[in-house]
Amino acid sequence: MRNKFFFIILALAACLYGCKDDSISAGGSIIEQEDSIYVRVDTFGINSALVMCESVTSMPDSFLLGEMENKYGTLHADVLAQFACPEGFRYPDNAQLTGVYLRLCYGTWFGDGNAPIGINAREMDKGTFTYSKTYLTNIDPEEYVSESSVNILDNTKLILASQRLDSVYESSKEKYYTLVRAKTSDAFANRFFNLRDFQSQEAFAKQFNGLYLTCEYGSTTLLNIIDIAIDVEYTFTYNKAGKDTTVKDIKSFYANSEVRQVNHILYADQQGTFNKLAADDALYNYIVAPANIYTRLSFPMKHMQNRINARLDGKRPYVNMAKVRVNVCNRVDEVRDCDDWSQPAPKMLLIKESAMERFFGHRELPEDTCALLGELTKGSNKAGDTEYYYSYDMSALLTQQLRYTNNPDTMHMLLVPVDVISTTNANGNTYIISIKQQQTVSAAQVMSSHNPEDAMDVEVVYSGF
Repeated sequence: MRNKFFFIILALAACLYGCKDDSISAGGSIIEQEDSIYVRVDTFGINSALVMCESVTSMPDSFLLGEMENKYGTLHADVLAQFACPEGFRYPDNAQLTGVYLRLCYGTWFGDGNAPIGINAREMDKGTFTYSKTYLTNIDPEEYVSESSVNILDNTKLILASQRLDSVYESSKEKYYTLVRAKTSDAFANRFFNLRDFQSQEAFAKQFNGLYLTCEYGSTTLLNIIDIAIDVEYTFTYNKAGKDTTVKDIKSFYANSEVRQVNHILYADQQGTFNKLAADDALYNYIVAPANIYTRLSFPMKHMQNRINARLDGKRPYVNMAKVRVNVCNRVDEVRDCDDWSQPAPKMLLIKESAMERFFGHRELPEDTCALLGELTKGSNKAGDTEYYYSYDMSALLTQQLRYTNNPDTMHMLLVPVDVISTTNANGNTYIISIKQQQTVSAAQVMSSHNPEDAMDVEVVYSGF
């Protein structure tokens, strides 16, 4: 009995090995035709093109501030920020103001760290944000700040990004960050100190809408700010052992996750930069962040469905494997230099273009039927040279898409650089808890689908049941 079974296995293996076509009907000689499982392989071409992006959903964990120019255009960034109310707080009855300061912390910068930057801050005197509302990076500051709103700092705060005169240490990251403190004018300091309604954020916002932070002096440097606060310094006295004792204290008001901040991003001559890069379409495409240029990948969905359905004789399709690889062409530095912001993003999302607004507006997480997360990966080509690329497994997405009755002729997907926040549980498993459109700077030059050296396609291995 054992020998007989062995010979059956050998015969089946010989049958499969002898197939010359790119398709297999598993068990075709021993199973009824309608119960056969077909396995097929097809390769489909992908078309790529540039897409101009005017804005992204602004939900920053850090803020760009300043201006920077390179071959991808001139990026200007400023910040509109609410500040959290310390609910229930009260100053001591005999508190005396000694000063109010704007405090900024940044860990990195982009551009020339030795060029002077002038920081200004003006009150948002025309309006403020609604916490539940989504705001975009192309927001118009004039809707929130009037022309008559003046700089609330004593003077324009001049700094050099590379010069650390003061710092703070964050123990969780074991890292020092550059600290900048700017004294506010007496008029603003007295007004802010006299704010007394701290019963709720809504009440506080009626007294103080927030600040609009901008920079002066050229187009050479962008700060990547991680923390913004207003510090109120004051003294008060109390009786201790029969003697009056004077105490110095600070109350800080933070631009944190309890309130809204929006990074206003503006590209000068964005259309001109787009046209210049689009002229490279025969060889390269580009993905530039934030809110500038994306690359669209277009899949011939209707043709794929018709071809696959015809080859499966009406059986239900299942995609076993479908990998898409996007090759990176520009330089990648293992250690990123503050002087160069033209580096590819570490994380790149491939997402259905039709789902963009919903996905980021509702703060969704990647799922393999809508948005696929890829990492910048280091490898070697056939010649042994180092190469970098993003890779995506589209098997689940295409399986679902092929089963739709009304597929579009073309399915458009975008390559979008993203920031990912993840956490690790007690078992060592890592989970993504947040994903946002990247609002720090990056630029990737990738191989175009039209490039004769490496045309972009997707090889689909599929079966029918």
